[in-house]
Amino acid sequence: MGTLPKRKDIPPWVKVPEDLKDPEVFLVQTQLLEAMFGPGGSRIPYIEQVSKAMLELKVLESSNFTQVVVYGNYMYKLRTKWMLQSMAERHRLRQERGMLRLEQAMNALELDPSMK
Repeated sequence: MGTLPKRKDIPPWVKVPEDLKDPEVFLVQTQLLEAMFGPGGSRIPYIEQVSKAMLELKVLESSNFTQVVVYGNYMYKLRTKWMLQSMAERHRLRQERGMLRLEQAMNALELDPSMK
């Protein structure tokens, strides 16, 4: 990424411009965002403060993924990326288990899963 983020409220722990170069980037399923970041991203400021990093979310068009961009000191951004990827995986697995339990319950009731 050659351009600096367009965000106006860069946290004080992020050093401009050196911490804004070479961000860590990864994809998260858009449906998991609320579970990870709270309604409307309400937990993002807290996550940024605790992790000493800056986050930027970019919804990808024609995809059900959102790009998460992590800026900051090298070690902080790597740790933050790892933490967020772990959170996403945990929420994805919980969602998957919930769907499996729902399917098992429907089978126990002898309901057709295609019926809604």
